[in-house]
Amino acid sequence: MDIVSLARFQFAMTTVFHFFFVPFTIGTGFAVAIMETMYVRTNNKSYKKMTKFWGNIFMLSFAVGVVTGLIQEFQFGMNWSDYSRFMGDIFGAPLAFEALLSFFIESTFIGLWVFTWDRVKKGLHLFFIWMIVFGTVTSALWILTANAFMQHPVGFTIRNGRAEMANFGALLSNPQVIFELGHVLMIAFLTGATIIAGLTAFQLLKKRELSAENKTIYHKTMRLSLWLMLIFSLGAIAVGDMQMQYLIKEQPMKFAATEAVYKTTKSPAPWTVVGIANPKTHQVNGKVEIPVMLSVLSYHKTSGAVTGMEEINAQLEKKYGTHIDGHKMSYYVPVNTLFWSFRVMCGFGALLFLVSLVGLIMTRKGKETLYNHRWCLWVLAILTFSPFLANTAGWFITEFGRAPWTVYGLFTIQQSVSPDVSVGSLLTSNIIYFVLFTSLAIILISLIMRYLRNDPAELEAAQADKKATDPFAKGAF
Repeated sequence: MDIVSLARFQFAMTTVFHFFFVPFTIGTGFAVAIMETMYVRTNNKSYKKMTKFWGNIFMLSFAVGVVTGLIQEFQFGMNWSDYSRFMGDIFGAPLAFEALLSFFIESTFIGLWVFTWDRVKKGLHLFFIWMIVFGTVTSALWILTANAFMQHPVGFTIRNGRAEMANFGALLSNPQVIFELGHVLMIAFLTGATIIAGLTAFQLLKKRELSAENKTIYHKTMRLSLWLMLIFSLGAIAVGDMQMQYLIKEQPMKFAATEAVYKTTKSPAPWTVVGIANPKTHQVNGKVEIPVMLSVLSYHKTSGAVTGMEEINAQLEKKYGTHIDGHKMSYYVPVNTLFWSFRVMCGFGALLFLVSLVGLIMTRKGKETLYNHRWCLWVLAILTFSPFLANTAGWFITEFGRAPWTVYGLFTIQQSVSPDVSVGSLLTSNIIYFVLFTSLAIILISLIMRYLRNDPAELEAAQADKKATDPFAKGAF
């Protein structure tokens, strides 16, 4: 174990765990806002109970997401102080906007939304939840603005060995921001819809008698969630495709790795469906290929070669050198990680589109086929966890594909690590964070399972009875 490996592991652990909750929170918040919008438009009480019920799941996700986000920011200064010194001027502005603007909006309007049910007009209360959605979306914008700079630096100048901001507008208009934000929002809305659909399936699978009201609420929830899954799975595929077109030009090594292309292909290029890359021999073993398909996927036409990693590595060595700051450089990225992560991400995206389409057909007006076949509900229930795997795979592609850079073309991973941190302190903090994250996960899952013992109609009735009780009445305690 060395300092760089432990620091990278800690960054990966904190980032992956935090990113479990980012799309979870954004997506469930958006779905709850849609539910309340339906209530305000139709005045149907079922939508109100639906909103309150799933709104509590959103609140649990938000609370844990805040804690994990704080830990992630803390470890920047602890393990990556040289990186923080180099990037501080660039990171400072978007992170300040995220904390002082977006998080302030989220926390303020969450309080207003939770405590003003039936105390303000319905339209005003609806405004509160949409402001929460606005806060979560802009929060993603500021974080991704910082991350996009690491992928494609713009609007900066190097002074005294540090990257200093020269044009804030250039940071916001960075093409990488546009593609990252679009893709993250699509997968976040898809994540929220999939989780709600899956948890609804779990509720329907319980062996108990459901009241007619609860059954209606769950069926409405399922239909809404399936529609959102269909729309945003298509959106994620479309925006993801545009992002890959951009990567072909801007980060060709990352793109070539996702397809395990070591040597520049012929035109048209075959697509490797599965295979195992050997980083030493630059061979792909056990591969299954589809002729022409890689050209179609890459360029949307039946011609066009894909530049291989060997050629790209030679270009990067010529541009940046074989040694940086005394370290021998290899510009190859972890090929198998990117290759399989890309297939996991795309595979789940396609699967969720297919399941949502079939589910909508099975629950169309007058049909209850989905609800009458327990195996169909089990498919949806199991898919509750699929967005977490797909999102993690996508984040692997984004971050591992940037190696060996923390800031592409400007600052390497080796240059970024804190100079005075020790192996012992890193190992200790890794263990502490792992135990903390595991505990948070167990607590969150336990709270959600405990909460889902209730049904929407009975839960609201119990809350109404609790509010009606005079806390100072005789026998109240």
